[in-house]
Amino acid sequence: MWIPFLHGSSVDRFLELFHFQMESEKILSLGGEALFAVLIVTAFWGISRFVRYVLIHWGPRIVRFSKTDLDDRILARVTPPVELLVLFVGVYLAMRSLPLPEKIHRISSGAVYIINAILFANIAYRSVDEFLSWYARRVEERTGSAMGNQVLPLVRKVSTIFLVCAALIVILKHFNYDILSLVTALGIGSLAIGLAAKDTLANMISGFTLMIDRPFRIGDRIQLMSGKSGDVVDIGLRSTRIRTPENTLLIIPNAELCNSTVHNMAFPDLRSQGKITIGVAYGSDVEVVKKALLEATQGEPDLLAEPGPEAYFLAFGDNALMMTLVFWVTDYTKLFTVTDNLNVRILSCFERKGIQIPYPTRRVLLEREE
Repeated sequence: MWIPFLHGSSVDRFLELFHFQMESEKILSLGGEALFAVLIVTAFWGISRFVRYVLIHWGPRIVRFSKTDLDDRILARVTPPVELLVLFVGVYLAMRSLPLPEKIHRISSGAVYIINAILFANIAYRSVDEFLSWYARRVEERTGSAMGNQVLPLVRKVSTIFLVCAALIVILKHFNYDILSLVTALGIGSLAIGLAAKDTLANMISGFTLMIDRPFRIGDRIQLMSGKSGDVVDIGLRSTRIRTPENTLLIIPNAELCNSTVHNMAFPDLRSQGKITIGVAYGSDVEVVKKALLEATQGEPDLLAEPGPEAYFLAFGDNALMMTLVFWVTDYTKLFTVTDNLNVRILSCFERKGIQIPYPTRRVLLEREE
């Protein structure tokens, strides 16, 4: 060995050269790994651009053979986040390849993983949102009901909450957090909240049932078991608001409304039946009275010709013969106006024909005791 025979300065010089060579190799090694990471990012950037080109130019040609435009709309919505997702997958792999300190490596790769999870959740949300919009529009075209104005916001909120919770669970699982204990804690908390707010939850579930079952729609006039009636203004998660004919707002909890009988005057169509019951004096010619009732309906523009008005001899009353006129109007909102017009015409027609409407009479017999 020739090293022991070297002078002290020569040994120091040799050691300096040796350390310099080692540092140079480390720098070259680090530079090569950094270059490799840059190549990974560059490659995935090129892949992301290629994916964007395929989705924009070739995707519509592939999905145009389908019968609906749902796939076209989903394709257009998910193209930007899919491009970013592919790029950040490359960034994540590049960060994993770098020989960084453990703490910096964990923070940087974890941040990129969180971004990827958010992008994936965003892609899922956009797909679900387009599907819900397409389905609501399809139901509206088939049934003529604007279901999207009522059900769609609620379903969007539920799907958003589900996707956020799923993304959060995936992220926590990546960082080795105990998901089971978190889910258990959330379950116990949900049970406590449910017991404390059971009435509110019952109203919310009933509101969701009303939106799905659709016994009435916004704008329909309904009549409750209590006899109150009005036009439906809003169907909320907790309560339903009804505007009464007196221009007051009636607020009913959904649970109460869901468990009661409701008369929908606007379904299945706007036609509505009206009745006018009137008593005529005993001795009157019933056929003449029927003709007079039908004559009073002539010229009323809001009456339906089919089914047309009909007059009936209803019953023998205490003081009069009870007659009924049954008619149909084109719109339930015009029922009171038409009834008023017909009452005036019937009174005028009875006066011309000499038909009497008797007053209630009562005979009182007094006996004197001797």
